[in-house]
Amino acid sequence: MKIAIVGAGIAGPTLAYWLWRYGHEPTLIEKAPRLRTGGYVVDFWGGGYAVAERMGLADELQAAGYVVQEVRLVNENSRRLGGFSTESFRRNLDGRFVTVSRGDLAAAIYGLIDHHVETLFGESVSAVTQHDSGVRVTLESGQSRQFDLLVGAGGIHSPVRNLVFGQESRCETDLGYRVAALEADGYQPRDELVYLAYTMPGRMIARFAMRGEKTLLFFIFTADRMSGPDPQDVSQAKTALRQVFGDAGWECREILRHVDAAADVYFDRASQIILDRWSNGRVVLIGDAAAAVSLLAGEGAGLAMVQAYILAGEISAAGADHQDAFRRYEQRLRPIVEARQRSARGFGAMFAPRTALGLWTRNQASRLLNITPLADWIVRREFRDDIALPEYVG
Repeated sequence: MKIAIVGAGIAGPTLAYWLWRYGHEPTLIEKAPRLRTGGYVVDFWGGGYAVAERMGLADELQAAGYVVQEVRLVNENSRRLGGFSTESFRRNLDGRFVTVSRGDLAAAIYGLIDHHVETLFGESVSAVTQHDSGVRVTLESGQSRQFDLLVGAGGIHSPVRNLVFGQESRCETDLGYRVAALEADGYQPRDELVYLAYTMPGRMIARFAMRGEKTLLFFIFTADRMSGPDPQDVSQAKTALRQVFGDAGWECREILRHVDAAADVYFDRASQIILDRWSNGRVVLIGDAAAAVSLLAGEGAGLAMVQAYILAGEISAAGADHQDAFRRYEQRLRPIVEARQRSARGFGAMFAPRTALGLWTRNQASRLLNITPLADWIVRREFRDDIALPEYVG
């Protein structure tokens, strides 16, 4: 079948790879003029790691990624207040755990399909028309294309979902936090392989040293700390960060200097997408477009790869019966995704507790992960992901 996939992040190229492997003709449609690079780092494990292994990417991701040694929570004088070693994660996840730039993960996946799968960069979908034998997709450029199926993989702000399933406001749950991230050049000091965070009530700022003298700067804060609407461009995002963190101590003055110098700033709501159905006729959603768990949950990239793998397998197994493929895909994954969403709703208080008491409690609780038996139990209970991947025959 000819299958259009809108979004060339993580889920879209993963789906394109497996569809191509099974003999279909996927076409990727991406609004950006080229593959997106950089971005925040993600902890990668579980089902997504297993999919990456089946794609032959595990060694490449380990080489491109980081083996983080410690999460360190500090006060305004950089004195340690809490935190933990990450050894229990590697031990209880069988070593199949790596911290990797989202851009590096996307590039590794896309590298497998480059020159094999048609990609339309700099294009966006403006209209979708379904009929008995297919889907007509109209692009912003005015071009119109006919496909058998259409997949929305465009993230939490999916244009396909907005066109076919209704506006974002109908399915988005705002968790009450805002997140931002950027890569800073030449930031000092550097604490190699340490995720270091400074937190005030309702606000957290963290840094992580990356290769090439780059440092990832990550911000999270409660939405009520920001006056006015959410930023709509990089300049407004910088203004919002200066407003929220301008009076903060620690390294914030130097960090905001790097914010001012940044060419790009990622800024978004910490939100979840909750839909009654992930498909409508010949259109289906995957990844954050279908069921975002939010940045607070972690494992979003891995879940997107699992969704892509299973959707491609079910489409291949179902032959011409796309409705059965969509039904089986959702039945397999909805319970897993909804469980992650429930867990994530309480994670905001772990990143940016709203009160001084909550902050003190978070810091003390983090120390428990340094007690080996307790840390092993927590990691196995809360983080071990034993999603059983079906075997599909292409």
